[in-house]
Amino acid sequence: MRFIWWLVRCQPWRVLRGSLVGTAWMLGLSVRPYLVAHAIDDGLRTADHRALAWWVTAIVVAGAGLAYLGIMRHRTMTFVREDASARSAGVLLRHLSRVGAVLPRRLAAGEVATVGGADITNTSAVLTMTGPGVGAVLAYGLVAVLLWSVSPLLAIVVLLGVPTVVLLLGPLLRRLERVESVYRHQQGLLTTRAADIVAGLRVLAGVGGRGLFARRYAARSQRLLAEGYRVGAVNSWIESLTIVVSGVFLAAVVWLAARMASAGDITIGQMVAVYGYVAVLVVPVGFLLEGGYQVIRGRVAARRIITLLNLAPDEVGPSAPVAGAATPPVPDRPADLHDPATGLTVPSGRLLAVAADDPAEAIALADRLGRFVASAVTWGDVPLAGIALDEVRARILVADHESYLFAGTLREILHPRASDDDLRAALRAASAEDLVDGHPAGLELPVGTRARTLSGGQRQRVRLARALLTEPDVLVLVDPTSAVDAHTEARIAQRLRAVRAGRTTVVLTTSPLLLGSADLVAHLRHGRIVAIGGHVDLLDDDPSYRALVSRGSESADADGSVR
Repeated sequence: MRFIWWLVRCQPWRVLRGSLVGTAWMLGLSVRPYLVAHAIDDGLRTADHRALAWWVTAIVVAGAGLAYLGIMRHRTMTFVREDASARSAGVLLRHLSRVGAVLPRRLAAGEVATVGGADITNTSAVLTMTGPGVGAVLAYGLVAVLLWSVSPLLAIVVLLGVPTVVLLLGPLLRRLERVESVYRHQQGLLTTRAADIVAGLRVLAGVGGRGLFARRYAARSQRLLAEGYRVGAVNSWIESLTIVVSGVFLAAVVWLAARMASAGDITIGQMVAVYGYVAVLVVPVGFLLEGGYQVIRGRVAARRIITLLNLAPDEVGPSAPVAGAATPPVPDRPADLHDPATGLTVPSGRLLAVAADDPAEAIALADRLGRFVASAVTWGDVPLAGIALDEVRARILVADHESYLFAGTLREILHPRASDDDLRAALRAASAEDLVDGHPAGLELPVGTRARTLSGGQRQRVRLARALLTEPDVLVLVDPTSAVDAHTEARIAQRLRAVRAGRTTVVLTTSPLLLGSADLVAHLRHGRIVAIGGHVDLLDDDPSYRALVSRGSESADADGSVR
């Protein structure tokens, strides 16, 4: 609720305008029964045509005014909701960018998609209560006052009847909150499953697993459908009781007013006015009940938004220099990187390849070198954690072979501001020039989301070209050629060495072609660097390295001896 209140405080004047217009519109609904009553008593019953004309004119003018107020109410509240939605989306996007690499490890992609879509909309809908909701409360009070002027008994019946309706629906609203929470959670899980299936559809079709995953998705979808029926059942009871109870309440008040009119306690015009007041009262009561439903859904949605906003990035040091605090100097180019956890030192200006027995250890090393996790890595004798994160991101790039590719043209994906010559040079270095040469659109080649229109090898080469275009001081490549054939891999190995000459490059791979082109090769085994040297020297001197590089044709014991 504090988050929803913050959305209100961010646009106070617009919310105030919506409250004033909504209140004026809601109160205006109560004016027409008053005018109709006077038209009957002062004009129709007395046969005073002039008075009748005046009252009819007033009714027409009131109707036109209400129409204008209704338009402005809807217009203003639409602005209020859209502003809240845009503000929530902005907050989420900024926070997700700060969380960065932590997000995929903490929350499923489907959950994020659901929060960024439906939950933002449901939260913004709660702000409707600031306009018609406030007006509904005031209109309820005004109708009570007007009815009191006609008959205190009728006013008491109305004042007691509406809270009775709310009390009857209270337990259902609480149940709705519970089932809505479960439904929203399962919907996020199903969205994640759908995204995974779409992303791996080609692979699933290749291994014959498409039918299996389709059946699993269908089963989970059926469970979500059943949960949706539970939500719909509760909601249908709320809506039906709202109509039935309101109708019974209206009938009871009209019956009571008719009895009073027949007894001469009130006039015919007043009886018609009572009917009009109570009929009009259905509108604010409906808004209040609908507002209660929106608040329930909004609280569930806002709770999910807050859960995402509570995700904190790993403690990897400050994002920017702290004002007034002494910050270590950024190392001058070039500078060595040192990882105490593995004992690895990355020499500046060299191409270093790291062959890891365990791929997870290679990923962990890349995360430490790129400062995606807290570590004791130093850069030129300066703790990497003490340097502003923005500076680290600008100068050290970790290029994952599964990094995301957005939709757009090839130029936009690679670097929209780079020159054609630079783009073609990067594509050639990544052995991806065939994408441009083999298509009439060239660099304007359209690429879909996640580049699914390209093959796995083409996507990997595009990612490599994009990384090379950034020209960072330190480039860490994680398995950059795992999806290409041997001939393409050989070209990439040769060209990568040339294009990164004089700059620090770390390649995490077990490919003999890439290892053979490196200046130095480090062997990472059981979390420590056990050997470092040239590729050929390690093949001769390190049996476990030889077994690793030969793709398991030889197996090594724990002590490194070959069996």
